[in-house]
Amino acid sequence: MLTTIANGAEIPVLGFGTFRMDAREVATVLPDALRLGFRHVDAAQIYCNEEAVGAAIAASGVARDEVFLTTKVWVDNLSRENFLPSVHDSLRKLGTDYVDLLLLHWPCGSFIPREVQISELNRARDTGLARHIGISNFSAAQMRQASVLSKAPLVTNQVEYHPWLSQARVLAAASDLGMAMTGYYAMADGRSASDPVLARIGAQHGKSAAQVALRWQIQQGVIVLSKTARVDRLAENLAVFDFALTADEMAEINNLATPGGRIVDPEELAPTWD
Repeated sequence: MLTTIANGAEIPVLGFGTFRMDAREVATVLPDALRLGFRHVDAAQIYCNEEAVGAAIAASGVARDEVFLTTKVWVDNLSRENFLPSVHDSLRKLGTDYVDLLLLHWPCGSFIPREVQISELNRARDTGLARHIGISNFSAAQMRQASVLSKAPLVTNQVEYHPWLSQARVLAAASDLGMAMTGYYAMADGRSASDPVLARIGAQHGKSAAQVALRWQIQQGVIVLSKTARVDRLAENLAVFDFALTADEMAEINNLATPGGRIVDPEELAPTWD
């Protein structure tokens, strides 16, 4: 699996996301995903499937130290009183002593000051509960603020990313700060897999529209989270390292972005977006 280096963290560029996957789906698909070659698994406290993720990793036969495991602290757990206990609870559910990456899930939705949130994130790293730390759904300005507040380097900002949503400012901020950007919703809730532009480009390479959407992110240096509840789709999602999009193809996909392309925008949690 190809990896990228971000502020000292070596992260597989293709991850398996578990958002909206129930325990049965995780148990069915994730062990096979790991056996086939996925080495990056993304979870979160609010997904309510950490126990299933931990059990699936154990059932896969792949050693824990070969899996880059991420989870995210929910907004209700950001206080000094709740933060570390919530991480300990996540580790118990995941069946591990540490996660490779611990993220703050959303920048809003809590009255806890940002400096406290970042301090607790650092404390989780300092006490060995997480090897690396980062953020999720932060704007470019919030990325810079968080980096200043953090004693340890932040390694990624995980944000929505697909051809209909430009993240140029977040990508630029990540580059300035030595961070990686991690993209979720690469399939844009199914739109990527059925888009005629992506399908036409894919046909020129013997690939599907979905594979083009994943490859487009990888060629930008973005870590991309794929997701499927179907075992028969796993091999397709992995087969994105044996072709390259041309500069013209990349530009054509970039031009699909529109001001209204964002899908995930919860009013109580989201920042003022870039």
